[in-house]
Amino acid sequence: MTPQSNEALDGRWSVVVAYASVVAVTQMLWLTFAPIDTDVARDFDVSKTAVGWLALVFPLFYVLLALPAGVALDRWFRSSLAAGATLTAAGSVLRLVSQTFAWALAGQVVIAVAQPLVLNAMTKTATGYLPERERPTGIAVASAGQFLGAAVGLAMGPLLAGKHDLGPLLPLQAALSLLAVLALVIALRRRPVVAGPPAAVGMAELRSVWNITLIRRLAQLAFVGFGVFVAVSTWLQPILDHDDISSAAAGAMLAAMLLAGTAGCAILPPMIARASRERAYLMFVLVWVCAGFALLAVVHSRIAGDFVLVIAIGFVLLAAFPILLELAERRMGTSGGVATGILLLAGNAGGLLVAVLVGALADQPSLAFAVLAACALGGLPAARRVQPSPG
Repeated sequence: MTPQSNEALDGRWSVVVAYASVVAVTQMLWLTFAPIDTDVARDFDVSKTAVGWLALVFPLFYVLLALPAGVALDRWFRSSLAAGATLTAAGSVLRLVSQTFAWALAGQVVIAVAQPLVLNAMTKTATGYLPERERPTGIAVASAGQFLGAAVGLAMGPLLAGKHDLGPLLPLQAALSLLAVLALVIALRRRPVVAGPPAAVGMAELRSVWNITLIRRLAQLAFVGFGVFVAVSTWLQPILDHDDISSAAAGAMLAAMLLAGTAGCAILPPMIARASRERAYLMFVLVWVCAGFALLAVVHSRIAGDFVLVIAIGFVLLAAFPILLELAERRMGTSGGVATGILLLAGNAGGLLVAVLVGALADQPSLAFAVLAACALGGLPAARRVQPSPG
């Protein structure tokens, strides 16, 4: 191994940790307004539906840009990832220009455009900088960063927003974004230890990736899992507001769900990978989540019960995400950026569809939770057909 390779190997985890911090920032920025959307709607003098689009622009742009971002990452990994990170910080600063809906939306759009370049790099960062035996852990760390960042975003709104303005919320988030992005740009000066040949990417290659049965099954599961996650993250506060549960309580509930999911990401995926029990776990997740939302349809007005159920759902549901990514990485190698893009495109398409459907039912909590339960159950046939072995 060359001295340059040794140097990159010595610092491999610093790159992964810096990357995970930027992943966390993207999710924090995505959910800035979700836990306080009732108050934001009043302060911006717009409807709650309009405020919901400050979060929903993210799955919308992911659907449009996931595959081009995957292509860019497979061909120009470090420069594409650095560009995505830089745009993320720029969007966070853009929201500071004026506390109006128009500037908030402009900043969210810029961050949403950057997000595919950041999140699609999840498997390629682990593949490029970590030995094979450590890659499931690396993907789990990045995934945990994703959900930890979302939890931070959900907690910050109720804590920092003022009574009649957003207070220090946006400036603090911009500062955190700039620090995380700077750390990643510096870390990316290291070349990947396992660079491999550039993946050949065109329409034929995209079709060939999609034609792999495992990728299609994983995409179906991402559609269901992300659909449920995005819908809950976007609309739980308005749904519970119907039961006179405060924004602070709903935000705390979502943050607790995401913290539980972060713990699940850190604990469960490496164990599942070592035991080769991916299919069994994915099937269990869907049944568990279906049962949890079915119970929420009955007890949604009882705050203690809601907390327990939401935490239980988050712990197992969010841990499934790094398992899907690790299965794709194991199968695809140098085409990992495109494969991850396909999974995240499917996931965000599901997020957009399910979130719009659940948002239309936000004034009918029992029906909204029943729809989420049905969505989870709908993924069971795909999970039963997952074959983790290559080929």
